Amino acid sequence: MGKSEIIVKAEKLVESAMKGNDASHDAAHAFRVRDLALSLAREEGLATSPDSMLIVELASLLHDIVRFSANGFAFRKPRDPSEGKIVEDFLVKEGVDDDIKTRILNIIKGMGFKEEVGGLKPSTHYPEFGVVQDADRLDAIGAIGIARCFTFGGSRNRVLHDPNIKPRSDLSKEKYMNKDEQTTVNHFHEKLLKLKELMKTKAGQRRAERRHKFMEEFLQEFYEEWDGRA
Repeated sequence: MGKSEIIVKAEKLVESAMKGNDASHDAAHAFRVRDLALSLAREEGLATSPDSMLIVELASLLHDIVRFSANGFAFRKPRDPSEGKIVEDFLVKEGVDDDIKTRILNIIKGMGFKEEVGGLKPSTHYPEFGVVQDADRLDAIGAIGIARCFTFGGSRNRVLHDPNIKPRSDLSKEKYMNKDEQTTVNHFHEKLLKLKELMKTKAGQRRAERRHKFMEEFLQEFYEEWDGRA
């Protein structure tokens, strides 16, 4: 079965809006998250609902249409009204049902890791929310996640590793957003290694186990090589 017209248009919007982003947050990321989300949705039994699958596909495709602020950190829509309106205007123009549109926008709004750092629970309880959020988080861990992490750090001229700069613990939302003097490797400890326990779906939890283990093995090798032990 071919792609629906709205999906084709959404893909073109993603390619246009994310053009020029570094490879950690480019269109390929959105497409991987879409593919993961649809796969998770099928495993979670959502495939029997065409509306649910449409919500999952559009929310995952459009979730990361972001600009980067001057200090190098992404802010998620609709916190920036102009960017949030790009997604909403697209859905309105394509005649998306109001309930479906609201769900898509709420999923995108609630996906951020920083919202959970301080113990806050996501306000979105749609079954599609967990699927899309888990897919986005799966793309942040494992082999792809490692590649994205170092790509983003390099694009911001961040220090690769400094044994004297320790990972921060007990982060609040404000502290997490302040990444001054943090290293790329510390991001594994401050965020990426925590994602396995934050998966919302059974399917996401199963996939996260393998990717998490791969990151742990990578970090062990990294530290041994850094110290000249390997």
